[in-house]
Amino acid sequence: MAKAQTDRTTIDLFENEKRPGRPKTNPLSRELQLKVNKRNQLKRDKARGLKRVEFKVSAELYEALNDMADAQNISRSALIETILQEKLAFRIE
Repeated sequence: MAKAQTDRTTIDLFENEKRPGRPKTNPLSRELQLKVNKRNQLKRDKARGLKRVEFKVSAELYEALNDMADAQNISRSALIETILQEKLAFRIE
């Protein structure tokens, strides 16, 4: 049986062949890995009682939020949550 260079399913035929780069450690493609990771992240968030909120802001506001979060050494998400909580607390009083 001849081996085709594109055939990578029969490992025994290629055990002596050195391939460049780091060996593949995950059988899934990168695209599928990202989907699985995102699904797992959403499950973790749901278990922690978090809800997803999306909105669009200007580039200037985005940079200001990033800078403020970096200055306080917290994530941008945590900063936005703190700002919203402060605003709601002020409104309730």
